[in-house]
Amino acid sequence: MGVFIADLRDQDYATARDEFEIAAEETEKKSIYAAGDRAAAKEELQKLKTAFEDSMKSSTPEVAAELKARVGQRVRELENAVAAMEEMAMED
Repeated sequence: MGVFIADLRDQDYATARDEFEIAAEETEKKSIYAAGDRAAAKEELQKLKTAFEDSMKSSTPEVAAELKARVGQRVRELENAVAAMEEMAMED
């Protein structure tokens, strides 16, 4: 079951990452879709963070350690990237 939970989080991460990449591209192009895409990216990031936190709380210590190692760093990196994208959008 631990692998299933980790794989599920990998899928959640992939969805959030895809939304971020779309939003970043639209923000760089300053398209009319950029604001909506940034909102979608933030929403998916929040879903990822919630799922990650819920999994950490409901898992055994061993599974939680695996999740933290496999997914935790990527969640923080994505969170920082979304924040940087928002800052870039504010500067324009």
